[in-house]
Amino acid sequence: MHDVIRLIEARHGITVGELAEETGVDRRTIHRDLSAIHEAGYPLVSEWQEGEKVYRFLTRFKDVPPINFTLQELMTLHFLRSQLDILSGTPFQDDLDTIFGKVRSVLPPRYAAHLERIARVSLPLLQGRRDYSRVAEPLRLIREALLYQYRVTLTYHSGGHAEPAAYQVDPYTMLYYKGGLYLMGYAHNRRALRTFAVERIERVEMGKERFEIPADFAPEEHLQRAFGIVDEEAMEVRVRFSPAVAHTIRERVWHPSQTIVDEADGGVLLSFTAGGTMEIVSWLLSYGRHVEVLSPPGLRKEVQRIVAEMAGLYGAQPGD
Repeated sequence: MHDVIRLIEARHGITVGELAEETGVDRRTIHRDLSAIHEAGYPLVSEWQEGEKVYRFLTRFKDVPPINFTLQELMTLHFLRSQLDILSGTPFQDDLDTIFGKVRSVLPPRYAAHLERIARVSLPLLQGRRDYSRVAEPLRLIREALLYQYRVTLTYHSGGHAEPAAYQVDPYTMLYYKGGLYLMGYAHNRRALRTFAVERIERVEMGKERFEIPADFAPEEHLQRAFGIVDEEAMEVRVRFSPAVAHTIRERVWHPSQTIVDEADGGVLLSFTAGGTMEIVSWLLSYGRHVEVLSPPGLRKEVQRIVAEMAGLYGAQPGD
């Protein structure tokens, strides 16, 4: 889209066909970008010349008035910035620093000092925070590939003792889940969508080949069957929580499909339809003796197996 804006600004008028040829994407993508540019407030106009519609800016881009923020809006921006410590060590953090440096440069000193104080009124507590400093360069390339829709080759370590594997990927979107960054894209090796934990990406090679994101792709719809980000076959889950923790269950939305039924003793029955056995089990175990899996049988047996192993571990003498 940056290239489209640059080309429109550089010429008095340019056609969709010329934009598609210059940027290396199809006409449908250009039409989508033009709509986004117009909706973003750029003074984009079109007119017919010699039987073709040409696009130009009503005024030069540099003459577009700057965006103005209220003090309340700037407070909200600084509050959000304080919650983004998970981006430390990434190129996104560098961008944030630059953005807020620009904001401070145009504010009266007393406003700038006030906003810095506001930024400290919230304290993010991130237990088990991932260290992204090692993958700063791969992340930079991924960011470029996401912006300009370039196909990439990832060298990815899936964990354990497995050797790193290469994946040819069309990067579609970044996901944020439980304090971590994930890349979702179409893996040509697997002929399917795959999700990659960013900290496990060892190397990124960006090619010159462009790709198109399917028009019907929507990550929220793709993951609606998942309890987290693992897209497995969905199952009907029913669990009972004791009165001691029932209030923490009622207060949250754990899955869009959930239903909650109060019981006479103060406990609750939670039901939902989702896949991702490992994620569901990990969540259930965090409630210890205050949760019981009622169905499906396979999930109940898996929790029973893990609890039995834990009982054996803690039944032994330390060091045995």
